[in-house]
Amino acid sequence: MRFEPLLKAAPFSGTRVRPFDGIRQYLSTGDLQDDSLSFAEVTFKDKPSRADITVREGDVLFARMKGTKKVLQVTQELADTIVSTGFAVLRPVEDCDPAYLAAYLSTDYFERQKEKYCSGAIQPAITNGGIEKLKIPLPPVNDQIRIATLLGKVEGLIAQRKQHLKQLDDLLKSVFLEMFGDPVQNKKCWESKTAIDYADCIVPGRDKPKSFSGKTPWVTTGDLQQLGYTAKSRDGIGLSDDEIKEVCARVVPKSSVLLTCVGDLGVVSICTTDMVVNQQLHAFQVSETMSEEFFMYSLSFQKKYMYQNASQTTLPYMNKTICNKIPMIRPPKDLQIKFTEIVRIVHGIKARHLKSLTDLESLYGALSQQAFRGELDLSRVPMPGIQPEEEKTVAAEPLNTHAEQGVAINLPDTDNLLDALESAEAREVLILQWLKAYRDQLGSTPFSVQHFMAVAQTRLTELHLDNDFELGANDYEHIKTWVFEALAAGTLTQTFDEASNCIQLKAVQA
Repeated sequence: MRFEPLLKAAPFSGTRVRPFDGIRQYLSTGDLQDDSLSFAEVTFKDKPSRADITVREGDVLFARMKGTKKVLQVTQELADTIVSTGFAVLRPVEDCDPAYLAAYLSTDYFERQKEKYCSGAIQPAITNGGIEKLKIPLPPVNDQIRIATLLGKVEGLIAQRKQHLKQLDDLLKSVFLEMFGDPVQNKKCWESKTAIDYADCIVPGRDKPKSFSGKTPWVTTGDLQQLGYTAKSRDGIGLSDDEIKEVCARVVPKSSVLLTCVGDLGVVSICTTDMVVNQQLHAFQVSETMSEEFFMYSLSFQKKYMYQNASQTTLPYMNKTICNKIPMIRPPKDLQIKFTEIVRIVHGIKARHLKSLTDLESLYGALSQQAFRGELDLSRVPMPGIQPEEEKTVAAEPLNTHAEQGVAINLPDTDNLLDALESAEAREVLILQWLKAYRDQLGSTPFSVQHFMAVAQTRLTELHLDNDFELGANDYEHIKTWVFEALAAGTLTQTFDEASNCIQLKAVQA
């Protein structure tokens, strides 16, 4: 893999904005999010001074600021957009594929390289001089296209999973409104009081702990699962009893409803264990007249009240008094319980989607790391829109070989299917059992990891029709480990097949 200066592969592009009549769309760095774009409409007279670059179709831009991973490939629809000078705009040359460039600029590796050359005290960013020092791995163009295509497919699956999660959140909000109406308007005339009438507000300690050596989770705003269930800190840190006493912190009991009260107000979640929270969170210990899930969703509809009544300093802030006065309706408890049951069912589905999303993100990270190091076997990745005959044969061979030789693979039933769907450890045990059964049924047919995963995925669906679980990167790693161990133990062997001109794995018959 050869490395080239970034600006040799993609020189600076973009032109200064010239006087224009009417309105044009303007994209700032803040308007470019992970999965969405938003634009401001500007005239030449009132545009911000940073709105000073016009882009063309085929340009690729990235944010200059340190710690800001934002990349955009300019399509025909985005051509002639005005963008902020907070972006560096590049134009790939002939032997640099735009999609490959965009994929590389989105990697953690590039971000670390960029940050090394960032400068500035208040808002560190990379200058043109710093960009001149950056490098890019540049394989042949066809390989670039294959890499971009492969990563794009995984990105598509990740976006699909995120969309599914959003749809589930929207579903629960719709169910709430259908059952209870808008709690702000309260057109169903439920009993209406304030939060303090149905819950006790718990305010955290004033000091941040100096050490973290215990098991009671230390939770901050970034750890909250919005409209969900929070169990721990993302960093896995916790406090001991002595550390809790040292900062005079109150332990928030399990099942309390957490609420952000500084900055982004109204993010809500439910504790699934006892925990200690920082000063940007308040917690409500809900009375028996309320369901925690109902209380949580009711709070989420009161953001307008929160911002109107919050203190406006550097950041909006709600003290305990304001939190206690948040309006709250109280429908009959049995109706609240019905809503709670729906929430828990949907969150069970969400948990599987989140696990799948995590696996896909891990897979993307592993693939991109291998791809940009030149360690990825691209021989089986077809060029988009082109499928040469030799590529068709190789890609189809593992499945066709089984069909032609009449090999019927029957993976055994299991009593631990639900555990396997929810637990990585239980799933590893099941995969190992199925791998042995798969190998024993192959006969002289070559062993294929891809075919095994397809058979296993089909078997999971047959055993549990309602599940949408997908085998992911971690499962693939277990299979690879098993293959290496089987080769070492002599239950699998490598042979060279002259017809296909490749090495095959075959089961060793006892």
